[in-house]
Amino acid sequence: MNRALQPDGVAAPAAAYALAVLSEQPARILHTSGIVPVRADGTVPESLAEQAATVWATLAALVAEAAMAMTDIVSITTYVVAGNDLTTVMAARDSALGGHRASSTLVVVPALAQSAWRMEIALVAAS
Repeated sequence: MNRALQPDGVAAPAAAYALAVLSEQPARILHTSGIVPVRADGTVPESLAEQAATVWATLAALVAEAAMAMTDIVSITTYVVAGNDLTTVMAARDSALGGHRASSTLVVVPALAQSAWRMEIALVAAS
């Protein structure tokens, strides 16, 4: 079971995420690599919104393949190339999670491994 932590006397998160998630006696843990916005056909969408949708579709497929649900996600690390709209990336995360609150870190970076990639996400899920 996963439980979001919000101790008294600690500032609330800055957006729709949990400060910490405690996984109590997980039977299974999924760790993904950094998932980049490459479609199954090898193409990379141009818009940031489409890249975010592609990344989250891949993550959802990996979570499902592990016989887990999006509510099993406990930690998300998002890398976004500087100059891109962070609200677009955060909105995609919030939409994909459907109200579920995982711990989340967003890092602005100067570049990723391929110049066409504007974002990348790695996550951990536990069930």
